[in-house]
Amino acid sequence: MSANFAKPVKPIAGQSITGTLSGRPIFIPDVNVPPMPSIAPPGPIHNGGPTKVFDIAKLTDGHPDACSYRRRFGLLIPATNTTMESELWNILVKNRDNGLDGIGLHTSTVVTKPAVADKAGLEAFKRDFLSGVQNAVGTASLAQPQYLIMGLSLEHIVVGLNSIRETMAELATYSPLSWATWHDAIAAAFERYKVKRIGILTPWENVGNASGVRMFEDMGVEVVANVGLSCANVQQIAHIPNEAKEKAVLELLATKENKLDAVVQCGTNMSMTAVTEKLEPQLGIPILGINATILWYALRENGFSAPVQHAGRLLREF
Repeated sequence: MSANFAKPVKPIAGQSITGTLSGRPIFIPDVNVPPMPSIAPPGPIHNGGPTKVFDIAKLTDGHPDACSYRRRFGLLIPATNTTMESELWNILVKNRDNGLDGIGLHTSTVVTKPAVADKAGLEAFKRDFLSGVQNAVGTASLAQPQYLIMGLSLEHIVVGLNSIRETMAELATYSPLSWATWHDAIAAAFERYKVKRIGILTPWENVGNASGVRMFEDMGVEVVANVGLSCANVQQIAHIPNEAKEKAVLELLATKENKLDAVVQCGTNMSMTAVTEKLEPQLGIPILGINATILWYALRENGFSAPVQHAGRLLREF
């Protein structure tokens, strides 16, 4: 998985906080250390020449990012993913008056091949993604994020919870920052809802779908029913219609016979927020879509505790 890219230098200024959900220490770098912004000589110019209108000391006195002044999240996604960033921004923008103003997403992509119709394609996707993460982290570091989000269902390409944790532990060495991951986020959500029985919805074919089932079983949760929509191209996952997702949830997963505690959706390129908002009121159980759940985890770990609207029960209730 290693690549020829210098690791970001660990920030020397910042604070350590304790993750609200994980209980783990999280280092939040101070990205406003003066001089911020630094000024190139000879200083501010007017019509091509120096001007003394500005007080340099005030101009460089540790000013925050005008948009991401509360937290900068670095988001790493496959280059084929057209959904996750949009879905997360949609939640953030709709909740700017609910305490999420000043939170920004800064996305870095990992180049991957889109075809995953067979085992060889899936292996190629896995190889490309894992080998490309270090470069993507290096690129993301140029925006000086304060926390990272892994925008991929690792269980799609890595089999078994222990292997997923080992893989993520290696990827985490590429940055001094803490990460929000799907396997940590969904485990925290399961704990809040006391989940024991789930149905899962994925966009994957049989091999990837079975790997998803395996991760949840390794967590000690019973997968009562599972649906894989068998997309042969990971970019095209974004084109799955909401009608198909609703049919899977209502007719195959959250049936009276299955007696589920929750529906879980995997695959960050498959949007689920609109379906969640529509179906949760009639189902009486949570729908835990990956993108909203990972954002919930990132926000709560970073101390943003206000209820979040328009993204499902989890973000409103916990």
